[in-house]
Amino acid sequence: MKFFDEARIEVHAGNGGDGAVSFRREKYVPRGGPDGGDGGAGGSIFALADRNINTLVEYRYARIHRARNGERGRGADCNGRGADDVVLRMPVGTVITHAESGEPIADLAMDGQKALLARGGAGGLGNINFKSSTNRAPRQSTPGRAGESRVLHLELRVLADVGLLGMPNAGKSSLIRRISAARPKVADYPFTTLSPSLGVVRVGPSRSFVVADIPGLIEGAAEGAGLGHRFLRHLSRTRLLLHVVDAVPLAPDADPARDVRAVATELRKYDPALFQRPRWLVLNKLDLLPASERTAAVERIIKRLRWRGPAFAVSALSGDGCDALVNAVGEHLALERDEAVS
Repeated sequence: MKFFDEARIEVHAGNGGDGAVSFRREKYVPRGGPDGGDGGAGGSIFALADRNINTLVEYRYARIHRARNGERGRGADCNGRGADDVVLRMPVGTVITHAESGEPIADLAMDGQKALLARGGAGGLGNINFKSSTNRAPRQSTPGRAGESRVLHLELRVLADVGLLGMPNAGKSSLIRRISAARPKVADYPFTTLSPSLGVVRVGPSRSFVVADIPGLIEGAAEGAGLGHRFLRHLSRTRLLLHVVDAVPLAPDADPARDVRAVATELRKYDPALFQRPRWLVLNKLDLLPASERTAAVERIIKRLRWRGPAFAVSALSGDGCDALVNAVGEHLALERDEAVS
């Protein structure tokens, strides 16, 4: 299935039914009085987070969603029937905003979370509600209220603890294949990853975390180069970024340090808050170097970058260094979780 992470929809709640004007007419009851019932409420429209759905493709084609109107009231003190609500199932992680104003409507961050998108109109009052000692034959009623209508923007932001960031062909997909059961496409050309991939990484028998792999960034992504910034939204919920770098590029003019700075610049342009998030350096593809030269190559890149944060040397192909990386990430997330609880 093709991955869709944005959609624009219209939701129209149902109108309430009108109240009835009616009088009781039965044999031997000449003045039975008013018996007009109330109108039924219009149907509302809700969004429901469903973990069994992972894309917004349904809402690319079904753009208009309407709930039914409530029935009007009847005589014999009968109220109109209320309309059923409409429930739209969406992926967990969907952010819903008003398309025109950008006002946030809901953030479906948990499975089973429900949010009201458009409220149905209330039913009108029948003339039975207006009777009194001085008004024994009321002929007034109220119409049902109109239901809400909105144009909404849906944006899917995947739920992950860790995000993989880097240039195309840095080995992000190979890394997520090595440390998890995810199987994204891997090939020897750029932009093999065209949509986000999620993988669950087991740290121990009772601990795990989720990793998100997004398409690679290149210099000028803010201006639309490559795939642009459109997939960076999927890193907005992560707590840690792993900046994967090809430490042994085959191109003669390639420069790992320059690539790291270019990606960091694009990250800052997209979202300064995301740029400030903890980011670790992961130097990949060290299997292409003899074992005696790996330490010097890693130190040379770190020195050029003046990198002061955590840095790891790995080979996604052979698995060297991946266990140490996974354990360090697991400990960092556990410590962060404990601090948040306390």
